[in-house]
Amino acid sequence: MSETQTQKSVKGNNDTKLVYKTNGLNLWYGENHALKDIQLNVVENEVTAIIGPSGCGKSTYIKTLNRMIELIPGVKVTGEIVYRGRNILDKSYPVEELRTKVGMVFQKPNPFPKSIYENVVYGPRIHGIRDKKILDQIVEKSLRGAAIWDEVKDRLNTNAYGLSGGQQQRLCIARCMAIEPDVILMDEPTSALDPISTLKVEELLQELKKNFSIIIVTHNMQQAARISDKTAFFLNGEVIEFSETDKIFSNPSDKRTEDYITGRFG
Repeated sequence: MSETQTQKSVKGNNDTKLVYKTNGLNLWYGENHALKDIQLNVVENEVTAIIGPSGCGKSTYIKTLNRMIELIPGVKVTGEIVYRGRNILDKSYPVEELRTKVGMVFQKPNPFPKSIYENVVYGPRIHGIRDKKILDQIVEKSLRGAAIWDEVKDRLNTNAYGLSGGQQQRLCIARCMAIEPDVILMDEPTSALDPISTLKVEELLQELKKNFSIIIVTHNMQQAARISDKTAFFLNGEVIEFSETDKIFSNPSDKRTEDYITGRFG
């Protein structure tokens, strides 16, 4: 997919509204060329979904957006990922600074083996906040923002492992929100949840995008159609198509996209 096509997909949005511009991104795991010349723009205060079959590069791509990919030995990355005007692949960009601005929620809920309260204040404490009153405010604001405050406000000092799977995932979203990031990356955040918990997280995303830019990897195409503003279809490490979600699902430009979303493969 050419850069011109990608630029057209965000027509009407000037550069000040772009959170990410990915230019010519290539990534190798050893000899395996996992991402191939990725061109992709992400607009602020939108939900951008990434769909595609297993092993197509979806999770690899979002892990480049906060440089978590660097934790894997033998990875080589070339190209540019420009976040708010700065190339984050430039080694002079402090990775700690990046990860305070770009939070991540994983496939399986991963609360710390601590109380609900301590889970939420973990990040703010790392950043030097010690005032109990301020921490209390952060906890309430974050848990309210993650639509779980009313369910846990009377048991903040109990272990987070006592929560249901759906509650744990919303707690992890609250923990991510507590450091006030700019972007929230989500890698299959509802795949381990039951349908009711999935619906709660999906409803939450519609509220969150008012204050955050969200990039979500999902195998669930119905979910992508329900919650996202734009959708990118990945196949074999390439972006096959990237456009408004309605267009991707109703009138895709590439037959491979149509074949995937209609269940002919994948």
